[in-house]
Amino acid sequence: MRRVVFNQKGGVGKSSIACNLAAASAAEGYRTLLVDLDPQANATYYLTGLTHDDIPPGIADFFRQTLSATPEGRKNRVAITETRYANLHLVTASPDLADLQTKLESKFKINKLRKLLVALSEDYERIYIDTPPALNFYTFSALLAAERLLIPFDCDSFSRQALLSVMAEVEELRLDHNAALQVEGVVVNQFAGRTALHQTLVDQLRAEGLPVLPVYLSNSIKMRESHQVSVPLVHMAPGHKLSREFVDLLDVLERAA
Repeated sequence: MRRVVFNQKGGVGKSSIACNLAAASAAEGYRTLLVDLDPQANATYYLTGLTHDDIPPGIADFFRQTLSATPEGRKNRVAITETRYANLHLVTASPDLADLQTKLESKFKINKLRKLLVALSEDYERIYIDTPPALNFYTFSALLAAERLLIPFDCDSFSRQALLSVMAEVEELRLDHNAALQVEGVVVNQFAGRTALHQTLVDQLRAEGLPVLPVYLSNSIKMRESHQVSVPLVHMAPGHKLSREFVDLLDVLERAA
């Protein structure tokens, strides 16, 4: 199962959701890989604590290989980093991705990620893909490579407009390029249950027929604390309300898969 987490709007919690679902998946016993495609490398930092020159080779190195002349029959390879958590591996991102993007676009390398992840699916039961907050080469590659799509929504009126735009663009991409891609649902994030505005916004999404998932992720300072120490919340505070919500969300996704 190849699952991408994407929304064009920044600050909606893509990396937090991708990393914690991947960590929960691994804890459930699934052999799990997280692929970080964001030049900001937030997911890489979250799972390893490493930044800049300390980041081991990853997806940027793979894409760099695709730009080089490759002998017939030789496959481009990607370095995979073991995390401190059982069953959870990582393909790192780095700022080098930003410099590579134009070259990759000009060389029409849009299908390279799909071929890589299809091959890696033989070794991993679950693959999560974290994306940058833009519909660019990397997110387009991810949407072509994925089988399932999660769209975070952070209970903001601007986020609602972005969500509607994403749904329309994804449907066009699905029809033209990846008929196998399914929108698993909208992940309500940073939800404050006692706030009337948040409930109203979610009710509007449901009334419009959008596939809002039944588990809402709470707004909590604990998530920021987990970012600070580079430990997924489901491991840092497994008994916390938000950690339990991630586990419940994963259960919903797995039962529907």
